[in-house]
Amino acid sequence: MDNRAEVRDFLTTRRARITPEAAGLPTYGEQRRVPGLRRTEVAQLAGMSIEYYTRLERGNLAGVSEPVLDSLARALSLDDAEREHLFDLARAAITSARTPRRTGSRAVRPSIYRILDALATPAYLRNRRFDILAANQQCFALYQGVLAPETLPLNLARFMFLDRRAEDLYLDWDAVADDTVAALRIEAGRNPLDRKLSDLVGELATRSDTFRTRWARHNVRHHRTTAKHIHNPVAGDLTLTGDALELPGENLILITYTAPADSPDQEQLNFLASWTATRSHRLISGEEPRTSSSDR
Repeated sequence: MDNRAEVRDFLTTRRARITPEAAGLPTYGEQRRVPGLRRTEVAQLAGMSIEYYTRLERGNLAGVSEPVLDSLARALSLDDAEREHLFDLARAAITSARTPRRTGSRAVRPSIYRILDALATPAYLRNRRFDILAANQQCFALYQGVLAPETLPLNLARFMFLDRRAEDLYLDWDAVADDTVAALRIEAGRNPLDRKLSDLVGELATRSDTFRTRWARHNVRHHRTTAKHIHNPVAGDLTLTGDALELPGENLILITYTAPADSPDQEQLNFLASWTATRSHRLISGEEPRTSSSDR
């Protein structure tokens, strides 16, 4: 990742989305040639000279202090995810030779498999590049036809943009696609030296116009909790709450899907669990070859 280009494009796109009216600046009915704020206006809001802000927007964040970054974040009305991304970009600008952060290996501890299998709700484990490394039987059932023990590891970002089945699985595909790209942007800022991540982004940008368009927006977002609308061939259409739970010691993320108690969606999950149990019984009795997340 080119840090200077990342900084320049991020600051430029943030500046372009803010109108003078939203920033509380007078316009006096003037005809403006650029969308959003001018550099001089951002500098004024941030309490710095136009020369200094121009230097920052050209991609030079090396050595910029936290108070200056805070002022810039306020001037550009950055949310928490965007502010964190700005600070990540500043840290990455200090040196291009720093050691890449761990993004989660493919080795999953047996106890993590036991946690997955003990959960009564669909759940999977992924790293920060969106590689699904493990899942429980409920999740295999929920993602039937897409996710199976033999398909792991499966990269969700690659699936989202290069596999036509993604639009059948995710009824809100556009929203999920936006969230996926925004989360990858956060990771690119945190760990710009991750070669596998750079290769993934390069592949998707080359092969998918929809990914390339979203990537160019420079939007970032925390992937913590969201509503997911999923089509399942057995249970039908479900609206579930997806929660992302970080495992800091492993640098991995546990994704769980739940529904409110006694809701139609929970009834569908219960039906899916019953279907999974029946299918597992058939597998045990030898009607089909058996596979499970703990067989790996």
